[in-house]
Amino acid sequence: MIDYARLEAIVRAAGRLALAQWPGHGHAPHVWDKSPDNPVTEADLAVDAFLKRELGALLPSAGWLSEETADHPDRLDRQLCWVVDPIDGTRDFVRGRSGWCVAVALVCAGRALIGVLDAPARDQFWIATAGRGATRNGQPLVASRRTALPGARVPADILPKIDDDLTMVDRPNSIALRIAMVAANEADLLATLRWGYEWDIAAACLIAREAGAAVSDALGQPFDFNKRDPRAFGLLVTAPAIHAAAVERLADRAARIA
Repeated sequence: MIDYARLEAIVRAAGRLALAQWPGHGHAPHVWDKSPDNPVTEADLAVDAFLKRELGALLPSAGWLSEETADHPDRLDRQLCWVVDPIDGTRDFVRGRSGWCVAVALVCAGRALIGVLDAPARDQFWIATAGRGATRNGQPLVASRRTALPGARVPADILPKIDDDLTMVDRPNSIALRIAMVAANEADLLATLRWGYEWDIAAACLIAREAGAAVSDALGQPFDFNKRDPRAFGLLVTAPAIHAAAVERLADRAARIA
């Protein structure tokens, strides 16, 4: 169905397009706020336009859902849909930090079939296909197998006192890369308690699941992608053995916010 070599080439080219404007290489792209504290750059828009054109040519029957494109309801009538974040982690991109990536997922009937992340500033390329596993730079991924919640590694800059039994590790701004850390056994737990969007998580959640992680929303329910309202409440990606304990720990907090 999909020409994987061409898909990889497209996503890598999108990564190079972003990297060419990355401040970490001395560039200074134009930056503005789409809404308060929600930055976007000319690089986001250039990558978005490139991916829309090239992925559209790769699979003309697929719909399109992207952070940087006005949503159109015709995607809901398509069996397949590309779900894209042209630069996930724009804040790190703008600061010249490496914690950003290009995120591309192909969704069918609400489920991710293919997930691809390109983090060119980190020289990392991630890909997963449903039922076929996940790789980073060609090496198979095996997610965290931690069995106890206390001490679990969490990508975070700060933790609430109630969670001071957890262990903080490096936190890239990209939520997709934080999810991928669990897939790569560089973290044991990632949790958010806020409303987010499908394009932030679709690709990385498939990578984590195919690596063997447990993946759900903050209430422990599975994700459904390409919905009319492309939002989801919270995210929980964990080593399988600690998922239930994490859901229980977050339950009261999630119920107050959801």
